[in-house]
Amino acid sequence: SRLLGAQPTGCMRSIHRTRIAMQTLFSTIHIPSNQINAHLSDTLEVRVGIPQKAGKLAFHAFNEGYKAMVSANAFWNVKSAQFAVPTYSDLYDIPFALDSAGFVAHHLFKQKGKQDGIAGVYPWTYGQYVALAADVSPDWWSQPDMCCENEIAANQEEIDYRVNATATLLEGTLRILYAWQDKMAMSHSEIDICNLLKPPVPIIQGRTADDYLRSLDMLLEVWQRWEPWLAPPRLIGLGSVCRRSTDHPDDGLYAILQRLDGKLPKGMAVHLFGVKGTALEEVKKLPWINSTDSMAFDYGARVKARKAGCSNTHQHRSAEMTRWMTKAESRITVKSGSQLGLIF
Repeated sequence: SRLLGAQPTGCMRSIHRTRIAMQTLFSTIHIPSNQINAHLSDTLEVRVGIPQKAGKLAFHAFNEGYKAMVSANAFWNVKSAQFAVPTYSDLYDIPFALDSAGFVAHHLFKQKGKQDGIAGVYPWTYGQYVALAADVSPDWWSQPDMCCENEIAANQEEIDYRVNATATLLEGTLRILYAWQDKMAMSHSEIDICNLLKPPVPIIQGRTADDYLRSLDMLLEVWQRWEPWLAPPRLIGLGSVCRRSTDHPDDGLYAILQRLDGKLPKGMAVHLFGVKGTALEEVKKLPWINSTDSMAFDYGARVKARKAGCSNTHQHRSAEMTRWMTKAESRITVKSGSQLGLIF
């Protein structure tokens, strides 16, 4: 529709809404308020990355009882420039979260030049992405963000731009979501609106801990303008850490988590995108880390198949999924005598 395809314009400096004005607006219309963006697990959970919108890997994850993470890129049809959502999929039988596409999509689409969608980086629009999240009904879905890996952002100027742009993309997503729900309120109940689509999981981005702290401040500034339509975010995502070392003193995962510790608002938890399995024994010691995900098993399956000179079949990939997840689940199990806090 034209509504869902609309593109927010301007930047954060052009937004003149105040919190009081928003509260007045929400009190005069029939739209849900204090909406939560995710339900949190009681213990740390690991989601396995599924690189398909349907198929045997999702079926295997269902049989093993795994939760999953799926990229929006898995649903994208390049020829039609539309998301292709299957009517039936094994994916729908497992609890999965929807990632906006992150590094892989940015890297691939950047090679093809400026795109027609969000920020000229994504091939899809805000409206298409919001509609996808409504169609597939994930546990939660992440906002479109701007990753900061070395391959994408080569210097601090580019990193700063991407940190700022991530906050702007959050604002754009919330504007589209609000317009979408506002239109639905004319013919749907508040319960129906809440059940159809939760608010997104906002993302913080950067390279160093200082970048992530600035990104967190901007995230909260954007989000609070939309309260009380939205409740404070229960879950946020930490992006751009999957391809870096864990123990680098400036931009390693542990350095970033150490700086974030104690800086999050009360009740807020974090999902870590693409964290290495070897880091899980340390990550589990921070109670504000709710979940992680990884598709490392599939990369490992390709490498092992190539070295063995055999075909990388679905059976082989499924076996590697089970092996990786078994080890990951063992690492996040709290053992007797374990100490709290990260150890460096």
